[in-house]
Amino acid sequence: MVVDKRHSGSSGQAGPAAVPLYGFQPRVGTPYGLEVTTVEDFFAQHDDWPWNPPRPGRATFHYLIGVTVGELRHDVDHVTRTVAPGQWLWVRPGHAQCWHSPDVARGPFILFEPDVLTPGIARLLAPLTAHEAPAVLSPHPDDTAWLQQTALQLLDEHRVLGRRPLDIHHALRRSLLESLLLRLANSLGIAPIGTAAAGTGRADRYRRFLDVLELHFRELHRAADYAELLGCSVRTLSRAALDATGKGVRELIDERRLLEARRLLGGARWDARAVAVHLGFTDPANFGRFFRGHTGVTPAAFAAGEATTVPPPLG
Repeated sequence: MVVDKRHSGSSGQAGPAAVPLYGFQPRVGTPYGLEVTTVEDFFAQHDDWPWNPPRPGRATFHYLIGVTVGELRHDVDHVTRTVAPGQWLWVRPGHAQCWHSPDVARGPFILFEPDVLTPGIARLLAPLTAHEAPAVLSPHPDDTAWLQQTALQLLDEHRVLGRRPLDIHHALRRSLLESLLLRLANSLGIAPIGTAAAGTGRADRYRRFLDVLELHFRELHRAADYAELLGCSVRTLSRAALDATGKGVRELIDERRLLEARRLLGGARWDARAVAVHLGFTDPANFGRFFRGHTGVTPAAFAAGEATTVPPPLG
């Protein structure tokens, strides 16, 4: 099976939280960076992997799962997400993820590389494919049945390799995928489609803020620090963040530090003192108050919970 081969070996890299990174390696005969199956087929062909025992991993490609029956639980960046019928789970490249027991979840399962999308469509879909976009999508009710039907058409086309000329087969699969994603962009919590292409000053400033945040979140923790780096006022930066996310700059900084803390305490098994130093806290007590204030548990309790649910790699 495709996914078993893909995950049986990593790309040889490890992320900062010692979570292995996997590349796209479909089975022989699967063309063009796009693979389509169903959750039930995936589960049926992998009765013991990857949820027994569950281990985190990251991928260079997109995981997109639509739940039609049952309920799916899946960890994305060390937070357990619950996906109900009608909702979609999106694990984007670079996200740490970990499977839960499959139970009775059913629905389409689409895996694709970023460069499958045509450049123009990729620009339109930037708010949806962005790393910080929501992991669980709740489409507009009017779109639910259409999305499920389009996913089934994509699955059917994927399974009939050889029925049509290969270039037509590729074009149909890509067209169906892009149509599905464009409709998903109407989900709650996603910026209106076209926002990224509009090139507004605030949208550009917010994207530049994300780039700078990724470089400096360990040592810079004030909105003023980032405004200075971007050459704007705190008020201007705050408006850009609010327009894009509905959140303040400080909240976004704290979220990025908290995500890194979860990764290090969970996947990498760092102790709280080391994480505190790495993230620029003046002492472990301050880090403990920060972590507990955002999660409701101490760093030690979080790490202990991760250790019981995500065993360390063997060997």
